[in-house]
Amino acid sequence: MAAGDGDVKLGTLGSGSESSSEGSSGSLGGAGATAEGGGWAATALALLTGGGEMLLNVALVALVLLGAYRLWVRWGRRGLGAGAGSGEESPAAALPRMKKRDFSLEQLRQYDGSRTPRILLAVNGKVFDVTKGSKFYGPAGPYGIFAGRDASRGLATFCLDKDALKDEYDDLSDLNAVQMESVREWEMQFKEKYDYVGRLLKPGEEPSEYTDEEDTKDHNKQD
Repeated sequence: MAAGDGDVKLGTLGSGSESSSEGSSGSLGGAGATAEGGGWAATALALLTGGGEMLLNVALVALVLLGAYRLWVRWGRRGLGAGAGSGEESPAAALPRMKKRDFSLEQLRQYDGSRTPRILLAVNGKVFDVTKGSKFYGPAGPYGIFAGRDASRGLATFCLDKDALKDEYDDLSDLNAVQMESVREWEMQFKEKYDYVGRLLKPGEEPSEYTDEEDTKDHNKQD
């Protein structure tokens, strides 16, 4: 009986040890679960923080793109008004500089590149010699519609259709403030890249008489 009791006691001790061991394992497992839960929380917090940073980055990228677009609107479209910078050979190389004079609409139309190699166009009442950009403004060019015409309205509205051209004098009085600012910007760009050769006359307006000294002075300014 004593031996049996001893066996029972040994068995009880063994069971206690096992229970204790299982309890320890359970405690460790619980700690692991707690640690794992804490890890998920940290991960979730990191994701939320990263999401905020991502939104900030997206906003910054959007601002950069907006700035790039505004720069293109102001400077990038110089490709339209600054075709001469490409170094292309054109009939302008064989033509002497045009002496300064004023033009009526009818006189301006004679310089559309089809009747003579010289190409003129007007912007905001100013006439420019764009012959050196003939690949752009010549009869086969993408902006040939402006050759020999007042291009102000078409440039202000970004329209390359004939609807943007008027057969009569266009005082641009129906354009809004933003469009008129665009016209003035185009005028400055053409002044930088092409020769200014005179004014576009209003109906009934008399042309000015320019001396050789004034003509030379204007050409030197453009150079």
